[in-house]
Amino acid sequence: MRVAIVHDWLTGMRGGERCLESLCRLLPDAPVFTLLHDRGSVSTTIESRPIRTSFVQRLPFVRRGYRAYLPLFPLAIESLDLSRFDLVVSVSHCVAKGVLARPGARHVCYCLTPVRYAWDQFDAYFGEGQASSPKRLAARLVAHYLRLWDAAAAPRVDRFVAISRFVAARIRRYYGREATVLHPPVDTEAFRPRRGGPDDYYLVVAALAPYKRVDVAIEAFADLGLPLKVVGHGPERRTLARRAGGRIELLGHVPAAELSALYAGCRALVFPGVEDFGIVPLEAMASGRPVVALAAGGALETVVPLAGDDGDADGAGDRAPTGILYDDPSPRGLAAAVRRLEASLDRFRPEALRAHAERFATPRFEAALASLLAEEGVPVRVPAAPAPVLVPAPGGPAPAMAPAAAGAGAGSRPVPTARL
Repeated sequence: MRVAIVHDWLTGMRGGERCLESLCRLLPDAPVFTLLHDRGSVSTTIESRPIRTSFVQRLPFVRRGYRAYLPLFPLAIESLDLSRFDLVVSVSHCVAKGVLARPGARHVCYCLTPVRYAWDQFDAYFGEGQASSPKRLAARLVAHYLRLWDAAAAPRVDRFVAISRFVAARIRRYYGREATVLHPPVDTEAFRPRRGGPDDYYLVVAALAPYKRVDVAIEAFADLGLPLKVVGHGPERRTLARRAGGRIELLGHVPAAELSALYAGCRALVFPGVEDFGIVPLEAMASGRPVVALAAGGALETVVPLAGDDGDADGAGDRAPTGILYDDPSPRGLAAAVRRLEASLDRFRPEALRAHAERFATPRFEAALASLLAEEGVPVRVPAAPAPVLVPAPGGPAPAMAPAAAGAGAGSRPVPTARL
């Protein structure tokens, strides 16, 4: 079977590119098709592939200004020639799902999210205070066109797989389609708990963009008088720097080793935004540290709340608590949640936090992804891993798991077909 992989664009290693990296390991002969590729910006696993780009690659100033060509993206993705392939696997947060496969070919989409800025998160990107009036007007026209195209392109996908229940619900709302949920991979091996107790600072790790709500964290910690370190860069940096001060530090981008140390030394990670999934909280847990998160979006699927957050005993079932969930998205609500964590810090056990994060580890993801590909008739081989955690779509039946994906052992073996 001839298989092609499609990704929106290759300009850096973020969560979507980690999913793409796993696909490349499982499908070593599949070329990657994408709108544009900034060479050297992604891992060697991806860079070593045959990478086919669209005409966007040849447009002027594309390396730094590719987002300005958004109105051309639907045309560009449809221009990619996939006529030789029997199966297309797309990893999509923008237009990759709209690629044109040949008649009779299958298309499986691993959907990171429906296009955020075209659907329910337009105001987070272009709302009052985020853009000038002319820019907002132009953005509304483009978003309207993109919504029409996105809805028309969704039927080209034969099977949707979503990164979270939250995203699966949005796929149902905007595309009228059901989706199996497969949580994305977390590189737990890059993070480790440290010996001894934490330092005195709290930590935010996020792009400095409006929808991340880093401003809420800065205001809350200014009122609390507690130290806060913010890792990340983005268009909001100058605005946030003016608000920061005192015990609040904006660190910008930090090397991987320094980030790992910051995770392991913080009192807790602060997660004030609504995310489609949110890998950062699980990286903190893999480092043995709890999370203070807004009770919305993907955090509801990754954070096991302390007693009182859900009215029950600590955790859920036999799982130990991994954080504090709070409902009030204001700085006051976050500050109250931090005070609660301060009073309960000894109830979070580093080894339990680490064990919870391991449920989302890369080997589990790849075993589940291999089962899904086997269902599509693609024989793949992966190292043996613990049983993967596949989650049914909201209201859907529980997916049957591939027996060969369960259990640990040495070597590699084929993954048999599973019903997903």
